[in-house]
Amino acid sequence: MPSINIHDHYGGNIQNRLIIREIVNAAYKHLKLKTKIVLSVILVSDDEIRELNRTYRMVDSATDVLSFPTDGPDNEIGDIFISLDKVRMQALEYNHSEERELAFLTLHGFLHCLGYDHGNIEDEERMFSLQKEIIESTRFKKE
Repeated sequence: MPSINIHDHYGGNIQNRLIIREIVNAAYKHLKLKTKIVLSVILVSDDEIRELNRTYRMVDSATDVLSFPTDGPDNEIGDIFISLDKVRMQALEYNHSEERELAFLTLHGFLHCLGYDHGNIEDEERMFSLQKEIIESTRFKKE
């Protein structure tokens, strides 16, 4: 199973931690991964993610999720930053729960850390199809 380090800059909502662990574990099983992996998930504000987006992607706006894949020691696969402000806003916009939105964004970031991308149409179809398969196999499927 994956080792997941969660850092909540909002103060540590236990429910968020459980959601993150549940969706990463579901994806790990769905993908039939065998090696132990280490992943960090950092929950931040729009201001924090905007600064990261500006610094690392030269885009001066807040985004919902940023992934930084690594080939680190001890099977570290990367860091995922998720804006909890965007989780709340997008849950309302897409008319589903904040739990589902957090699970979806975590899954999206996790797949990026594993090397999936959506830079072209073929890769996008592959990644988004896999996201849908995984999310639909959990309690986070569209309510």
